[in-house]
Amino acid sequence: MEIYEEIARIIKQKKHVVAFTGAGISVDAGIPAFRGGQGLWEKYDPMEYAEIDAFHRDPEKVWAMLREMGDVILRAEPSPAHRALGAMEAAGLLDGVITQNVDGLHQVAGNSNVIEYHGNHMRLVCENCSARSPFTIESTKVLPFPRCDRCGQPLKPDVVFFGEQIPPGAMIAANHHASTCAVLIIIGTSGAVYPAADIPFIAKSKGATVVEINVSPTPFTSSVTDHFFSGSASAILPAIIGELGLKSE
Repeated sequence: MEIYEEIARIIKQKKHVVAFTGAGISVDAGIPAFRGGQGLWEKYDPMEYAEIDAFHRDPEKVWAMLREMGDVILRAEPSPAHRALGAMEAAGLLDGVITQNVDGLHQVAGNSNVIEYHGNHMRLVCENCSARSPFTIESTKVLPFPRCDRCGQPLKPDVVFFGEQIPPGAMIAANHHASTCAVLIIIGTSGAVYPAADIPFIAKSKGATVVEINVSPTPFTSSVTDHFFSGSASAILPAIIGELGLKSE
């Protein structure tokens, strides 16, 4: 399509491309978005299961949700959209990925410069002694919940719960990428979660061209987006990189 050719031309001309991704890119990987009919928050009230004080009060209860989420992530494979971003990086056409997702699929798909704004569920962390360990299928089988080998305290996935701060390093790196990129590609995010939702506004304020791929319009669409694509990123991104002469696995 002619519009895909135009986006490919912009990418080649401006270089310094950054992707900003949300739950929508992982839906085709088998991970339902948190919100919506099949979302995790339809089953688990986030203030009961995803708030840090709730974890401290009753880690066994919260681990019921974390175990289910972990099972889904462990089974997931990168979507065609993830693989398209991996191909762009391999070709030197993508500087980095800022993701709100915690599934680690960008790295599996070949992206190496990934800023994990909300952490990564595939790591476990001890809040008491800061020890870290991998989240594995064995982790989901430990009852009532995994404990730290070093100090015996409950382990939690290394993700940002409600009530926790965004890791300063991730926020600084994300803001730097947003401030210096020439093209920002928004993929599969509703723009409802702050401070992550500030990123496209930062990029636009510094003169970046903003390309948005979402199934429906968002707050970004009418405010900062220059080129909007309505639909699945797993169909649209491979079409765009096809115009760049690339193909994903």
